[in-house]
Amino acid sequence: MQQQQRVQLGNTTATRLPSYLKTSVPTSASYNKIKKDLRGLGLHTVCEEARCPNIGQCWGGDKGDATATIMLMGDTCTRGCRFCAVKTSKTPPPLDPHEPENTAEAIARWGVGYIVMTTVDRDDLADGGAAHFADTIRRLKQKSPHILVEALTGDFQGNGDCVAQVARSGLDVYAHNLETVEARTPFVRDPRATFRQSLKVLQMAKEAQPSLITKTSLMLGVGEEDYQIEATLRELRNINVDVVTFGQYMRPTKRHMKVHSYVTPDKFDHWAKVAEDMGFLYVASGPLVRSSFKANELLKSSAGKRLLKGLGGRDRGVEVAPGTPLPEQQLTL
Repeated sequence: MQQQQRVQLGNTTATRLPSYLKTSVPTSASYNKIKKDLRGLGLHTVCEEARCPNIGQCWGGDKGDATATIMLMGDTCTRGCRFCAVKTSKTPPPLDPHEPENTAEAIARWGVGYIVMTTVDRDDLADGGAAHFADTIRRLKQKSPHILVEALTGDFQGNGDCVAQVARSGLDVYAHNLETVEARTPFVRDPRATFRQSLKVLQMAKEAQPSLITKTSLMLGVGEEDYQIEATLRELRNINVDVVTFGQYMRPTKRHMKVHSYVTPDKFDHWAKVAEDMGFLYVASGPLVRSSFKANELLKSSAGKRLLKGLGGRDRGVEVAPGTPLPEQQLTL
């Protein structure tokens, strides 16, 4: 009797998603409350639009400890990086002139302790949206000076005046992502987003406002080599970048570049130790870590306290006015 052949459906040659990259659907009461708050305030987050796997963790605890990443200046980018799911256009809609005030008011009413603001790239604007971004931060700080603000910016086409305008707006953390090592940048990012230009942005931000914490993020699994990661970390330390995060690249759709490899949790632990040994004040490293993953953990850390208080600051002293609450007090509302 002839044995029946087993039928297999789908792509049986593709690498299966490792178990450590799988997450459960968030269902906690805190998550649902924060989601409802955001809708009521008219705020839109990258967390939801990018389907971030960590949303349950970042929104799952007390509201004072929640971290959300607010998207400014629309949802349409003028660039087309091969890893990014954000829609693109050469002519995105014009800016909403009321957005800075409305966003600042909404965040102040929401009452979180730490907020991350980011934008799409707006190469269609003369200043890349720097004035709009800075205005939003200033208005929020005027309304709620206790809220800690991280700005995750684009490169403003390397314009130092634009970088300085945002850096001096009153924010606490200036973040700009390298995304990958120099050798892989042409294959990963839009041609207008160069490795050297991004390094320069981080350097200019620190020069414009030396008290700032500067931060960047690297995706792993896009074809990089270990020696290239080490070289990148050295370059970041040479310009006094304070914080680095590492996460696994995840392909958003079949139209985006493929995953070259899935990096193991042990390897992420290795890079965390390498970065810490090089002198970074804070490192977040893991398969599911994203640029803004639990961003407020930085300022809860002992390194964050030292940096803000100017005690043992590696590159400069940061003056804090008498009576200024420590990060834990600021973050627990």
